[in-house]
Amino acid sequence: MQRIRLRYTKRGRLRFTSHRDFQRAFERALRRAEVPMAYSAGFTPHPKVSYANAAPTGTGSEAEYLEIALTTRRDPETLRVLLDESLPTGLDIVEAVEARSSGLADRLTASVWELRLDGVDPADAGRAVEAFNRAGTVEVQRMTKNGVRTFDARPAVVSLETHGAPADRPTDQPCAILRLVVRHVTPAVRPDDVLSGLRAVADLAPPVPAAVTRLAQGLLDEETGTVTDPLALDREAAEALTAAPAAAATAPDGSA
Repeated sequence: MQRIRLRYTKRGRLRFTSHRDFQRAFERALRRAEVPMAYSAGFTPHPKVSYANAAPTGTGSEAEYLEIALTTRRDPETLRVLLDESLPTGLDIVEAVEARSSGLADRLTASVWELRLDGVDPADAGRAVEAFNRAGTVEVQRMTKNGVRTFDARPAVVSLETHGAPADRPTDQPCAILRLVVRHVTPAVRPDDVLSGLRAVADLAPPVPAAVTRLAQGLLDEETGTVTDPLALDREAAEALTAAPAAAATAPDGSA
C-alpha cells in the first residue's frame, strides 16, 4: 500500500467551505481522477483519507494537509495534477509527496496566521499587540455545545506582532496586518480567540470582520519560535532514494 501526503489551499470565496464540504468535494475528485484508493473494511467502506487539523470555516489557508492510501503505486506529482484539475479553483492541491515517515499529525504542532484588520490603524494595532504580549493571562470566552467556556488564550500564543500595512490599501482606508504563531493545544486557541483577547486587554475592535489566512503549519521549533515544513522529512527521504541509484551507477567498479 502506498501513502501519499498532500498540501492544499483554501483561497478566495472557497475559504467559506466547511470541512465536510471539502471532504465531499475531495472524494468526488478522487473518483474523477480514477485514483486507486484503498478502502476501509466493514459494511460501509470509505476511502482511506486522513485529514489533519483543518482550518475553521471562513478562514483562508495555504497549508492544509491530508494523507491518502492507494492500492496501486502512482507518481505523486502526476497524482497531484490530476486531483488539482478535478477540484474547483481555490481548493488547490499544491504539493504531493510519498509518505516515508510516520506521524504527519504529530508534526502539526503550531500554525502561522495572518490577520488583516481593515479599518484599524496600524499604530492602534501595535499598542494592542504590546498589551497582549505583556499580559500574563488573557481570558476569553467561546460558545460551545455545552455553553459558554472561559479559558486563558495567552499561553498558546508563541508570538504576536504587527506586520506593516498591505500594498493594496487605499490611501484613505487604514488597515493593520498581524502575524500570529500559535501552538495547537486543547482547547484549541484560534485566531478569533486572539482577536477577542485584543479586545479584552486593549479594547481593539475592528469595524469589519478580520480576514484570516493560515500561512503555514508544522512542527514548532521552541528555540526560534518558527514553524517547520511537516513534509520536509518525506521530501528529503525521496530525494535520498533518487540520489542513491545515481551515485551507485557512477561509483568506480567494486566500490558500490
